Amino acid sequence: MLDNLDRQILDALRADAREPTAALARRLDVSRSTIQHRIKRLEEQGIIESYTIRLADEFSRRIIRAHVLISVSPKHAARVSSGIKPMLEVRALHAISGAFDMIAEVAAETMDALDTITDRIGSITGVERTQTLILMSTRFSR
Repeated sequence: MLDNLDRQILDALRADAREPTAALARRLDVSRSTIQHRIKRLEEQGIIESYTIRLADEFSRRIIRAHVLISVSPKHAARVSSGIKPMLEVRALHAISGAFDMIAEVAAETMDALDTITDRIGSITGVERTQTLILMSTRFSR
């Protein structure tokens, strides 16, 4: 189970995964070795899965981001997931409840590229229909 220090470390890494452990230790008023040990344990437990980057707003505004809602035929979820996984424009794929079965987070450089990726998703065996929602702006991100 996570304690308060683990949560503080995770919050700090979410904000800046490149922050040196010594600076993080000073800020949280613990030793550097404690921070290193906690981070290693969080990684080993699979709580920290990877480290990533956050793109600058100016660059991100040039990328067209969309959520593609996907309705899947019964018993075809694994096939659809496997068909979508190699598509690098799809940043994440989630199973959801409601009128659709999955939602894909897509990033494309142009509207034509977005159109192509949605066509590719729609052509996968087991996909019944899709609906694309283009993200207009981000109000906040954590």
